[in-house]
Amino acid sequence: MTDDAAPGLPDLRASDADRERVAEVLRDALAEGRLDMTEFEERLEETYKARTYGELAPITRDLPVAGVTPPPLVSLHKEPLAEGGWAGRIVGGEGSSAWAVAVMSGFQRRGRWTAPRRFNCFAFWGGGEIDLREANFAAGEIEINCVAIMGGVQITVPPGVEVVVRGIGVMGGFDQRETGVPGDPGAPRVVVGGFAFWGGVGIERKKTRAVRRQEKLDRKAAKRELQSSSRDDEGEAHRRILEGHKDLLHGHGLGRGHGAGSGPREEQRERRYED
Repeated sequence: MTDDAAPGLPDLRASDADRERVAEVLRDALAEGRLDMTEFEERLEETYKARTYGELAPITRDLPVAGVTPPPLVSLHKEPLAEGGWAGRIVGGEGSSAWAVAVMSGFQRRGRWTAPRRFNCFAFWGGGEIDLREANFAAGEIEINCVAIMGGVQITVPPGVEVVVRGIGVMGGFDQRETGVPGDPGAPRVVVGGFAFWGGVGIERKKTRAVRRQEKLDRKAAKRELQSSSRDDEGEAHRRILEGHKDLLHGHGLGRGHGAGSGPREEQRERRYED
């Protein structure tokens, strides 16, 4: 939303996706220390109660989008997620968040944030989520050091990123399924290390929700086009079958009108009457 929005736009009804975009900005602000937990909870409650754009806009009016100064307001317009261009996502700097702790609780680093060169996290009887799918990177390699004691950490990376796992587990473990998958040229490298005791660190390679939604729409459009083409082919085949039947009837003389052309039998009858 912007102040120069078209008249009446604040009165338009907001969708679940609009509210989720605002919630992501609030989570980023909490992770960066711009909001304390009380402010975060109050604004998050207002977000999910909001019914119109006009109610959503003030919630993030004083919060920046990561790495942008002066801060713009959150856009509530749906824009396609840019694909590829890894060089544009390696932005340098120190990163927007370098550590996280979950003691009988949880933490999240997701959405639009800048992953630092080294990220340290600790989970004790709790869990954490580190999502790099929409993140920028301070460098071409990020090292994530996880200590999970009777807890867990879930790391989600986008397709095209190389993953190297070096963590040690005791009655616990580090997910190795994504190791050995080559990365795209210019893509960052994610190195996961640390220690897990009666806990675990999971690593998943996954596309963003926006990309999956677009792929689903593309598949539906392709299916509709295929069905339409199939119906056209069936109609053409049916027409050819009918034409073939007509030709067959004409070949046996069944498609002609009464008295149309006399054959050998008619000539024999005429001779018999003459005799």
